[in-house]
Amino acid sequence: MNKVKTLDDLRKMRETLRSTLDIREKSNHPEQMVQIRVSMATCGIAAGAKEIMNYFIEALDREKVDALVTQTGCMGYCYAEPTVEVTLPGKEPLVFGHVKKAKVDEIIDRYIQHGELLDDIIPVTYTTVKPE
Repeated sequence: MNKVKTLDDLRKMRETLRSTLDIREKSNHPEQMVQIRVSMATCGIAAGAKEIMNYFIEALDREKVDALVTQTGCMGYCYAEPTVEVTLPGKEPLVFGHVKKAKVDEIIDRYIQHGELLDDIIPVTYTTVKPE
């Protein structure tokens, strides 16, 4: 941790700690929020997932959309990287493939804010095994 030399340094540290605390508070009730998971396995990172995650955070902040953005491991859709899973409160998660910056804007505007389905949704191709 850097030493605090000025009042401005102290203010910056306070803002950093507040944003960290805000993320922790949001994570206590994630089912009540829009959740966005960016696949950050090796193939996702190579396809630009880090940049997509950063752009998601910037765009959500710009649009004033309250969402929890996290990273996850491999989703198994290496052919469609970067992949992003979006879960709206009370809905089943959707996975979007081939996500670029323009697609991020479209996901936020059309899907998250207006509930419209988009192209590049990866269909669920499995069934969950239910206990007897």
